[in-house]
Amino acid sequence: HVQLVESGGGSVQAGGSLRLSCAASTGTFRSACMGWVRQVSGKEHEGVASIDSDGLTTYADSVKGRFTISKDNAKSTLYLQMNSLNPEDTAMYYCALDGTYGGDWDADRVLSRTEYNYWGQGTQVTVS
Repeated sequence: HVQLVESGGGSVQAGGSLRLSCAASTGTFRSACMGWVRQVSGKEHEGVASIDSDGLTTYADSVKGRFTISKDNAKSTLYLQMNSLNPEDTAMYYCALDGTYGGDWDADRVLSRTEYNYWGQGTQVTVS
């Protein structure tokens, strides 16, 4: 059973920073492809950033240069450092895991919500 628990969301002023964390309870963390996906109520999910088992990363154009995804295999924790936040970043942020990832990195595919088969409950980020 895979469980993903996000934390670190909150309210921040434009230009501020937040760091999201996702604690994973799964033995497949090290080999998985993981990502952060966000959703504004009533809109489509948007892949924000992804990282695979080899540390390959990709970002949505809207967050490049501002967000950094990372993972700590020893702690089975995924992170998203978000800097220079703006109101357009306001959304529910979900941690997601692809437990069947086979190392076939495709930067566009891994940003898609369809890549992932396990999801956290989400953490709200509000930028004003």
